[in-house]
Parts: sequence; C-alpha cells; structure tokens
Amino acid sequence: MLGFIFGFNARLGRLQYFLASLGLALVSVVLIVVVAVGLAALAPQKSELTVSLPIVVLIGLCLVANLMLQAMRFRDIGWDPVCVIPAWIAVMVLDYVIAGRFPEYAATSSHHGTWVGALVNLGLSVALLFFPSGADDAQLSGGTPVSRTPSAPFQSSRSASSATEARLARITGGDTGRRGW
Repeated sequence: MLGFIFGFNARLGRLQYFLASLGLALVSVVLIVVVAVGLAALAPQKSELTVSLPIVVLIGLCLVANLMLQAMRFRDIGWDPVCVIPAWIAVMVLDYVIAGRFPEYAATSSHHGTWVGALVNLGLSVALLFFPSGADDAQLSGGTPVSRTPSAPFQSSRSASSATEARLARITGGDTGRRGW
C-alpha cells in the first residue's frame, strides 16, 4: 500500500487512476475546508504570512500527490513519466508565456493560455483516463511472454534480476538483444 503512496515506479490502471483521482479530489476539498475554517478563526490575530503558509503547504501536497498519480498511470501506459511529466509542464509554461506575450493568441481575453495548450492538456488527460495498459502487462502478471519480433522473443521479467537493472540495461544499450529494431 505504501508503494502506491510513495512509489513513482508503481503502476496504476485506468479504473484505479480514476478512483484515486476522485479520492484525492475529495480529500483535498475536505482538507481545504478544514484549513480555511481554522484559518478564518485565527485570521484576525495572525499575520498574513502565518495565514498563507498552511495554504501554500496544502497546495504543494496536493500537487505532489497528483503528480505521483499521473506518474504511476503514465508508467502503466508504457510511457516514461520522467520524460512525459516535465515535457507536459514545459508545454504549459510555454503556453502561458506565449498567451501573456501575445494576447491575440490567447483562447479568450480572460484566459492565460492558448487553444494549442488546451488541446495538449485535453489530449494528455484523455490519455491518462482512457489509454490501455502497456504491452508488458502479460509479463508482470505472470502470463505468457509477448514477442516483439518473430526473431527476438521478449524474455519474461521473472528471469530478469530486477526491474531497475532491466531499465538501466535498456537505457545504456546493454539490452540490445531484446530490441526489435
């Protein structure tokens, strides 16, 4: 269970991602209400920094939890979250800068983003919710191995010493026998 909370290497299916997102939204709303009610009682006696610090910490925790859920889902799809999530953030920042610098490209005059950025966000959100799991599901569940090419069958992950070593071998090129290209 702690692997789902602290593990970026965990995998999360479509239904689990959807339910975890709903649960995270519910927990976030409850925490925000509790913090807001607590801060409303303390607001007249405390400084502005003291009131805003718990809100910033709460927003940061919710963002980290959301990024962890997205990383688990991207890993389940078969995409590397180390590449996808920073690219997504870079596109959102670039979209914000373009819409701020060139207001005629903004979606509307009150938005701080373009239609291209909105479509990228929509596309990645649809991918998180509806893309099927990656092709390696059969190996991880103990099923029959799926061959990538007829000449180079995919080895079962149970024969590999660990997932980390397999990933490092793939990155460094020490795993060229398993590639189909």
